[in-house]
Amino acid sequence: MEAIEIRKVSNLKELKQFIQFNYDLYRDCKQAVPFLYSDEMNTLRRDRNAAFDFCEADYFMAFRNGKMVGRVAAFINHHANERWQRKEVRFGWLDFIDDIEVSRTLLDTVAAWGKEKGMTEIAGPLGFTDMDREGMLVEGFDQDATMYINYNYPYYPQHIEQIGGFEKDNDYMEYLVKVPEKVPDKFHKIAEMIRNRYNLQVRKFTRQELIKEGKGKEIFDIINETYKNLYGYSQLSENQVNQLVDQYIKVADLNLVTAIEDWSTPEHKMVGFGITFPSFKHALRKTRDGRLLPFGWWHMLKVLKWHKTDVVDLLLIGVLPEYRAKGANSLIFDDLIQWFQRYGFKWAEAMPQMESNEHMRGQWQYLESTQHRRHRCFRKPL
Repeated sequence: MEAIEIRKVSNLKELKQFIQFNYDLYRDCKQAVPFLYSDEMNTLRRDRNAAFDFCEADYFMAFRNGKMVGRVAAFINHHANERWQRKEVRFGWLDFIDDIEVSRTLLDTVAAWGKEKGMTEIAGPLGFTDMDREGMLVEGFDQDATMYINYNYPYYPQHIEQIGGFEKDNDYMEYLVKVPEKVPDKFHKIAEMIRNRYNLQVRKFTRQELIKEGKGKEIFDIINETYKNLYGYSQLSENQVNQLVDQYIKVADLNLVTAIEDWSTPEHKMVGFGITFPSFKHALRKTRDGRLLPFGWWHMLKVLKWHKTDVVDLLLIGVLPEYRAKGANSLIFDDLIQWFQRYGFKWAEAMPQMESNEHMRGQWQYLESTQHRRHRCFRKPL
């Protein structure tokens, strides 16, 4: 059998080939959801992703007999390494056929790349930052994915085990939550008590306030404060925040974006938020490999504007630490559940939550929910 050939991506044509491999590998997988092609391109291009202000990366493709059989991204987040005092090379965008020689060669390539740059350990699958998809699916292979998480075949973690040396570093758990017919009495009563006791109020912002008047930036400032001690997190830069506001806020249905303000402060300080989107998974399956042209935009628009789905994605939720104990989360859910009901959503997909984050995972006990997927990050010394 011919040996594996590794080629480094060096131009736009090869980057397109790198991106296309995932669509080809999962074309016949009914659980997988195609990623939005433009998002993939914007994330991986150095001239479009603000994370390259503090990250460096290379992308590698594996070939056998002239046919592409795998891919991987190798990158270093210097901010995260400084924050966590590590010398870590990350791997991500890892895809491969069911051939242990292919997967081993790809990960060996990342390890060698990292060693050349003075790194002493390899970890992943990770993104440039926490705003990217993270983790390898290890439970829930029969469950539908979403556009915000990785889906992989069951043989992926089997290969990691066979390669050896990698250990579990962190698990993310995901929940499918049934939208109740009415807001649970416990949520509603707690929400009323919090409003009266702490003068915390639900606030719906206009797009003008979020984009032009800086409220969108405040949301991501809360993310920086809320997530700063979580696994591998690196602070979002000003350029990244501007990109995220463009990516999410400009297109969001603002009824599905809820902020919490502390009205006991003169400036009505924002202390928490929830950003949710109707699920695009079925719309993306109707596109041509995640592309909006020629007709993919129409399927996406039907979901975004007319909510032609019964699933909503709980994309980002953050509450400042000092307000979590005051129950600010319940205000967010009290408001959002009412909007979910109006729009006819039946299910909510909770985005990945760290296994160790018992407080966040514990909130689902008040709703009918199932922990239906698990993603894992691995680490290995070099």
